Amino acid sequence: MFDPDDLEAIREGKREWEEETLSPTLDRFGEREEEFTTDTGGQDVKRLYTPDDVGDLDYEDDVGFPGEEPYTRGVYPTMHRGRLWTMRQYAGMGTAAETNERFQYLIDQGSSGLSMAFDLPTQMGYDSDADMAAGEVGKSGVAIDSLEDFERVFDDIPLDEVSTSMTINAPAAVLLAMYIAVGDRQGVDREELRGTIQNDIMKEYIARNLYIYPPEPSMRLITDIFAFCAEEVPSFNTISISGYHIREAGSTAAQEIAFTLGDGIEYVQAAVDAGLDVDEFAPQLSFFFNAHNNIFEEVAKFRAARRMWAEIMEERFGAENPKSKQLKFHTQTAGSTLTAQQIENNVVRVGYQALAAVLGGTQSLHTNGKDEALSLPTEQSVRTALRTQQILAHESGAADTIDPLAGSYYVESLTDGIEEEAFEILEEVDRRGGMLDAVKSQWVQRQIQDTAFERQREIEEGERIIVGVNEYEVEEDAHVDLEDVSEEEEQAQIDRVQALREDRDSEAVEDALAALRDACRGDANVMPYIVDAVKAYATVGEISDVMREEFGEYKPGQ
Repeated sequence: MFDPDDLEAIREGKREWEEETLSPTLDRFGEREEEFTTDTGGQDVKRLYTPDDVGDLDYEDDVGFPGEEPYTRGVYPTMHRGRLWTMRQYAGMGTAAETNERFQYLIDQGSSGLSMAFDLPTQMGYDSDADMAAGEVGKSGVAIDSLEDFERVFDDIPLDEVSTSMTINAPAAVLLAMYIAVGDRQGVDREELRGTIQNDIMKEYIARNLYIYPPEPSMRLITDIFAFCAEEVPSFNTISISGYHIREAGSTAAQEIAFTLGDGIEYVQAAVDAGLDVDEFAPQLSFFFNAHNNIFEEVAKFRAARRMWAEIMEERFGAENPKSKQLKFHTQTAGSTLTAQQIENNVVRVGYQALAAVLGGTQSLHTNGKDEALSLPTEQSVRTALRTQQILAHESGAADTIDPLAGSYYVESLTDGIEEEAFEILEEVDRRGGMLDAVKSQWVQRQIQDTAFERQREIEEGERIIVGVNEYEVEEDAHVDLEDVSEEEEQAQIDRVQALREDRDSEAVEDALAALRDACRGDANVMPYIVDAVKAYATVGEISDVMREEFGEYKPGQ
């Protein structure tokens, strides 16, 4: 809080500066634009920020110290001075064997965490030989049909020594069960398993459309995972509540955190309604955010999100455990900003985005390969992306002090502004009955679509410059080395899953699936039954089909 007399003196000094120093320069040269806004147009950017712009800031209540409420400056006392963020490169090649090879390569190159991408059939709960999978097997990530594939992915990778993030949502329970089963086979205590499953079905309804079941049974699966992991796998993050895909769909920074925290509120409420104690499961919640190009807006976004979540957990849910109030998050650089034109420019974009994530206090980070606008990244692109993080960590100085932009009049003002805007959005969500109702009515989707439309209009009309796309264009060779999955590899995966069905104990599979079906019909936690089913080598498709039959499939608008 600034002294009122000091603020008045600063205001008077600014007025004098505007009249005597600024005005002659403006009259002669003007400025580049009539007005400046943050990257998403959410806030006007003033010419100059002074203490007057943060005159109401209370250090203890609004900023505080790292590891203490309101967590604006970070959730841990030492942040990156104590331990660098986890460098978690996203990988998932066409086959399990190729993914294992890429994982081994990343570990050898210094990656401290694995991040697993799945192909579309796996994400939709289909086996590779399903009609719906034709032409998509292994195309956007690794094809996983059974525990046999998972065992191949993690061959010679001890699960007690790595942390693994899995970008999987509708069938998250099945893939988590496979990870647990591999750990059991390796003799790893379940308490030692570390990682994250995305498990965020709300954002699928909002932004990606990779859903299977209706909202109510989907929420049951999520809360069953919360309860199971709190008892069995306490070091595993049970959900990664994702703003990443909301931002990729076109949202503003404020919409990204508002809708993400709104989803978080929905999950916490569902778990509480299911009888779970908030302080038992909330410490295992994690978040997943996007890092875009505007460094200052992104840093402010991360700081605002931490402060908001602490307030939400305490005031809405009465959380008492400090870990329940700490917003821990993974960041990925923005895929939607990558361009097919002049793809070398993407290395620069990713570097700035990674810097924003680190300055904003991320717990783990994925940096995109320069070629991800076109395909899965090549080995060389992955190495460059990982080296971007390592240079940032060891050569830039960005990790040497905690929350280095705190106290900046601009950043503190942006943080307050994004927080205010995001809370206003959440208030509107509440008026509409909460996130689930707001999503069912398509209100959330329309807000994002309107923003995306306006951004695209700006690009097409030249109001927003995209370097190499609508300005600074060059003639270039269209040939780029890309990763691809051949028809032969797709057929080989189909052959493997069909051979598995011939060789396994069919009676054990039928018994496990029948037990799962009974659990779905009742109110038992389904996770132990899914673990039993994957250990019997039931496939992703077979397990998902049992739940499709019992829970139904989601049809928007119904």
